[in-house]
Amino acid sequence: MNIIDAIINLANHPIIHLVHDYQGRNRANNAGDALEEYTKDLFAGIFDLPEAERLEKINQVFSYLGNNSNPPDAMLRGGDAIEVKKIESEGAALALNSSYPKHTILSSSPMISSACKAAEAWAEKDIIYTVGVVDKHTNDLKRLCMVYGLDYCASDECYSRIKTTIKNGVEAIPGIEFAESRELGHINKVDPLGITYMRVRGMWGIDNPWNVFSYIYTRNSSYTFDFMCIINSSKWGSLDNTDELIALANNNASLKITDVRIKNPDNPAQLRDAKLITFGL
Repeated sequence: MNIIDAIINLANHPIIHLVHDYQGRNRANNAGDALEEYTKDLFAGIFDLPEAERLEKINQVFSYLGNNSNPPDAMLRGGDAIEVKKIESEGAALALNSSYPKHTILSSSPMISSACKAAEAWAEKDIIYTVGVVDKHTNDLKRLCMVYGLDYCASDECYSRIKTTIKNGVEAIPGIEFAESRELGHINKVDPLGITYMRVRGMWGIDNPWNVFSYIYTRNSSYTFDFMCIINSSKWGSLDNTDELIALANNNASLKITDVRIKNPDNPAQLRDAKLITFGL
């Protein structure tokens, strides 16, 4: 299963009333959880299955399922990683908290769990950011997008350099005691009694994909729900089922595939060929 399967499933099974649908199946009590469950269903192609059969299918499709404390949210067995983000307004940024944006995800990263590292034999995975705009009053899904970290954010060294520079600067403060930490710093014995400590944490965020890619995509305001996906030409060429999506688009006027040029996140002066896939209701 891959991102093409997810798009085909979306076009065939669009679900807008997230909480209503997933509460009814006893799978989610809030919009964030419902969006994650819908994302799993999209990639696995599991709609209206009895729960036992659904779990078996999830086991076949995914090698790992995580949560906010254990990223990523999911890994396709032998395929890409998936990170799901919910926002409540069209202009809102994505809150990434202590984890900076991921160009790709590495099994050597200290930010992922041992269970994730051991889920399958892997060293590096492309990561798909799946972002939904959910109306906070109705819990309806208004917009959904899927973009690869490769096309969305800079390479790891861009962010790790900033993190390392801040961490080294904090640790250069004289006369204080530091403890080992995955954070930017954990300072012990700040006060004369030695009873106060301070945690120094990075709180990362990134502009949402609709804003980032506004130079190639504008939402059709007549739609109740719209979907947008960007796949660079190299990734598109590596997927073995794009013909199925093209055939579906030829028979569905609401599904469109367009050739576009997108900025290289590491060097915006360079443009890359990519596919823009859109769908609206």
